[in-house]
Amino acid sequence: MLIVFYLAAIVAIVSTILAVTRSNAVHSLLYLIVSFLASAVVFFVLGAHFIAALEVIVYAGAIMVLFVFVIMMLNVGSETEIAEKKWLSIKTWGGPAILSLVLFCELAYVVLTKESLPGSEAIVTPKEVGISLFTQYVLGIEIAAVMLMSGIVGAYHLAQIKKKSKHRFLGGEE
Repeated sequence: MLIVFYLAAIVAIVSTILAVTRSNAVHSLLYLIVSFLASAVVFFVLGAHFIAALEVIVYAGAIMVLFVFVIMMLNVGSETEIAEKKWLSIKTWGGPAILSLVLFCELAYVVLTKESLPGSEAIVTPKEVGISLFTQYVLGIEIAAVMLMSGIVGAYHLAQIKKKSKHRFLGGEE
């Protein structure tokens, strides 16, 4: 079980580095999704099944879909149509697909063998997570809330500047 933990951690580190270093936004997005899935496997192996499920549902699911929509909406011009056709090539999907296959094999091994790391037998309920978030970690929650609010204000500001440019579907100014 320890090898699964270390392998998932290595996949998470490699995919995070690749997400940061890629110049193409779609490639970075794919590696970021793999990074979230790898961290979910790490949580699962450590016995935090609830946090692993939240990692997959919230981050790898909902937030990444939002990022995909934003990337699709921000691409403007005819050169992006050519780039969109390249995204279907094996070169684009190969790396994330291999890393995801490694994670899937790890998760299948963990589920089929039903082994766990020492000390990971305690089940953490959603109630315990909520109590710890709003008592012991309330400062971190407040800091995250301020960061999210500043991101919303920044996105609104950028959207106001973006309205002056042409939109690829509307053809004119918004």
